[in-house]
Amino acid sequence: MVVDVKPRHRLEKPEVAVTLDWTREAVTSRGWRYEVWSEPDPHVLENVRFLAGYRRSWLLDPDLIATLRAADLDEMPLGDAFRLLPQSPRPLVKSAVLHLLWSGHVTTALDRPLSAGHVLRRAA
Repeated sequence: MVVDVKPRHRLEKPEVAVTLDWTREAVTSRGWRYEVWSEPDPHVLENVRFLAGYRRSWLLDPDLIATLRAADLDEMPLGDAFRLLPQSPRPLVKSAVLHLLWSGHVTTALDRPLSAGHVLRRAA
């Protein structure tokens, strides 16, 4: 695979479009795949940066993580997941749920700022 990386604002320039088309034709004529990548959506980038703060599993209660992993979080709004274990301090539950998002145990749309209304999905 050949990947061209161009800033999104330059993709609209005619001279860049011509060059990318030429490159696509040359690469695909050899049977290779060709893609053009640009910077990620700003909301996705901000959400990934935010979730990265929850990547360190050793800072979290392993029993809490295990309890949440065993729970059916599929199609549950994020805000409900934060309140799922009322016997545990909410900030710890919130951190554990966000860790599960970071680690890929569950997913949600990241193309808008994270909110309580984001729906969780079981990872495939």
